[in-house]
Amino acid sequence: MRRFALWSIGMLMLSIAANVSCAESALAVLGKDYAFPNKVDGLPTKLSDFHDLQINSFVTSDGVKLAYWEAGSGKPLIFVPAWSANGANYINVLYLLRKHYHIYVLDERNQGLSQKVDFGNRIYRYSMDLREFNEHIGVKSAYYCGWSMGVSILYGYIDLFGTKGIEKLVLIDEPPSILSRPGMTPDERLKSGAIADSVQGVGEVMSAHTGTSLTERYNAMDSPPYANSEAFAREIVPVDAAAVNRIMHDHASIDWRDVIRTKINVPTAIFTGEYSANVPSQRWMHAVISGSTLYVYTKAEQGDHFLAFKNPVKFTNDLQAFLETGGDVSTNLLANGSIQIHELLRAERSWNGATYGAYPEGVAEPVVAKITIPAHKELTWHSHPMPSFAYVLSGEITVEDDKAGKRHFKAGEVMPETVHTAHRGLVGDEDATFIVFYAGTKGMPLSQPAK
Repeated sequence: MRRFALWSIGMLMLSIAANVSCAESALAVLGKDYAFPNKVDGLPTKLSDFHDLQINSFVTSDGVKLAYWEAGSGKPLIFVPAWSANGANYINVLYLLRKHYHIYVLDERNQGLSQKVDFGNRIYRYSMDLREFNEHIGVKSAYYCGWSMGVSILYGYIDLFGTKGIEKLVLIDEPPSILSRPGMTPDERLKSGAIADSVQGVGEVMSAHTGTSLTERYNAMDSPPYANSEAFAREIVPVDAAAVNRIMHDHASIDWRDVIRTKINVPTAIFTGEYSANVPSQRWMHAVISGSTLYVYTKAEQGDHFLAFKNPVKFTNDLQAFLETGGDVSTNLLANGSIQIHELLRAERSWNGATYGAYPEGVAEPVVAKITIPAHKELTWHSHPMPSFAYVLSGEITVEDDKAGKRHFKAGEVMPETVHTAHRGLVGDEDATFIVFYAGTKGMPLSQPAK
């Protein structure tokens, strides 16, 4: 019995050791330095310039060793890469953001430095891997950024576990449904981003000679930062085509439209570009995700599927602005650059997804009010007869409507209030202060009790 107990303890210690490994510098893990082919101001010229880049690993519950890249300190920002991509592709993004956040890039199974296996190749298993990765690094709340298939992994994560712990969500150029569905109208195909009727057809569309196809844009080394990150990834972490192809059928076959419509209730930014065929579907996502921000990069801004890597300075600036301000953050520099406009909200819908109609008729009498609500105060059920928008100066509040819709807002975020809908709010552990803009008419009450 004693021998069995000692064996059990030993096995437990081995299990713990497998999941708690010390992070090593990327230089040590990769075993050599790397000189980037192009010199770009503000970016590393060789791998050793990025001295605080580390590579670590952990083992999933089904025994797969996954690698992850990390750098920086501060609020956690977790990147979930595209199909066949890995942390090496993010070298410039990591370098630019490391002074602001603790950044992680998780190499999915069969990709990058992670283990190659012939099991668990389903999006929902990848979503579980992300969950177990969070547990491994001890992160309970973070910003998340998915690119391409990485967006699908986040959809699976949200479908399984909800948005608790996702403070803000960033989605880069992934259609809601790659394959068409029986009975889809042409308009539905456009809005869902369906590009083919079969998985075999997806490859044909992606590699078509159109001048803007995904394969052509991938191979277009028309950006020095992108040429650097691609050369680095291709030499240091070459793609195992047979391994990465194991997930493709499952990835292409899932329709995420219901998750997008009903389960995304956190501040969300959507990135796409004029070179991408996904723009109509990204606009549909922007319309159905309440309070979301849409960035459409122009062709001159390298607006394609690889925009984060072809234009990393603009992307990281836009990303940081979104994460720091909490609303629609289309940032424009005016005149000599001394004035900045941060658009905090542009919404057609209230926080619970109800569309706004016309403004009330009558003589306009907009009201701006500063409102402070004590900590732990639970407001009574009420409604507003006009559109109103509350900027949270301090504190936090959770609002819910009479159909069980719920949304949480905190300092720096804008709450697009409901109209003619019964709702109430519960303030957090400290007083909450708001600046509220009421778009009413003369004599109209700002709110009224709900029956």
